[in-house]
Amino acid sequence: MEVLKKKIVESPYTMKFVDVLLVIVGAFFIALSMNVFLIPNQIVSGGVSGLSIALNSVFGWSPSAILYVVNVPLLVLCFFTLGYQSGIKTILGSLLLPTFVGLLHGIQPWTETPLLAAIFGGVMIGIGLGLVFRGNASTGGTAILSQIMNKYLKIPMGACVGIIDGMVVLSALLVFDLNTVMYSLISLFIISRVIDLVQVGVNRSKNIFIISEKSEMIRLAILNEVDRGVTNVNIKGGYGNTDKEMLMCVIPEREFNHLKETVLVIDPHAFVVVTSASEVMGRGFSLLKELE
Repeated sequence: MEVLKKKIVESPYTMKFVDVLLVIVGAFFIALSMNVFLIPNQIVSGGVSGLSIALNSVFGWSPSAILYVVNVPLLVLCFFTLGYQSGIKTILGSLLLPTFVGLLHGIQPWTETPLLAAIFGGVMIGIGLGLVFRGNASTGGTAILSQIMNKYLKIPMGACVGIIDGMVVLSALLVFDLNTVMYSLISLFIISRVIDLVQVGVNRSKNIFIISEKSEMIRLAILNEVDRGVTNVNIKGGYGNTDKEMLMCVIPEREFNHLKETVLVIDPHAFVVVTSASEVMGRGFSLLKELE
């Protein structure tokens, strides 16, 4: 246990290494998707990457060269608005992405069906961007603008990407036909959803509120049978204006049925409200339950 605590104390150094690793892996996923899905099928996924695809289609310019040129002024903006640490890692991402795009240039497309390219390309780019964002960095371009919106406007990162890149995709109407733009919008929607999924994670939890005349029995059952923590909340009933006690419990989604059955066996008339908890931190979730 002492070793585990020591590791947690030393985690800032570990996190710096992990952040860099996330940026590298994420940039590779984005570059791979561009070369095997998006560029061959002219899918404009948004951002500078999408702009490079459009310019490559019209003028034949190298996508990696376009990424290098456009990123410079946006990197300056990143340092001023997001700070030194984010700026350094964003430089890494903005250099790695065009490098990977250039290295993977010429790889055979994985599909020549635009719909499949939009779907699977969107998933792969969403995973890549989600990993980069989890590393508190970006691959440059409009991703920097998305980070700035997320920081100052408190809009979810996936929504920020959807808004900014959506404008880039719509501008593709000047270059491509309507079908290509619609495929691009499908890809953009998938990218924004996958980014949020990668950032939040797939381990969803439920936040459960229980009001019952047998709250003490339910509390003990949750602690001993369900093996989860529970919080007592003092409330006042609106109908009779009487003091009551509400139980609040956060559990992984997979344990919800067990808890529900436990509560209803004790009190079939219990008032139960269930909400989704997209991110939960603390002992039993992001920390080991045994850690004291």
